[in-house]
Amino acid sequence: MLKIVKTSIIIAASTLAFSNAAQADGISDALANICTIVQADDKGELRKKMRSVQSDYRLKLRDYYAGISCDGQSLIRTAVTSNAVEVGTLLVKKMPSKDLQAPEADGKTLQAWIAEQGLQDSPISAELNGRI
Repeated sequence: MLKIVKTSIIIAASTLAFSNAAQADGISDALANICTIVQADDKGELRKKMRSVQSDYRLKLRDYYAGISCDGQSLIRTAVTSNAVEVGTLLVKKMPSKDLQAPEADGKTLQAWIAEQGLQDSPISAELNGRI
């Protein structure tokens, strides 16, 4: 009886571990070309991508935003440098304001980075300042 319980627990744990790994691979595949979408300023395609990730994996933008890097930059930074105004303003609107104020991977907030780069005149910067 005890062997059956132990075996059942081991099988259940290994099944959960495998399904989580498979789901992580699926999310990576689903978000594979998001940097290209941001750089191309394709707002419609980005909306479709965000909707599909939310419906398939129950993840919102704030859940996977920090895990995505486009040439070492976050999605909003990529939008600012690519002059992708429509996508950048959409990303700023979809992110919670407290996450927009938080330091990113390099320790700088979005506002500090924009000021450092001299991009305060960007419409994305204006949207960001309006949200914060």
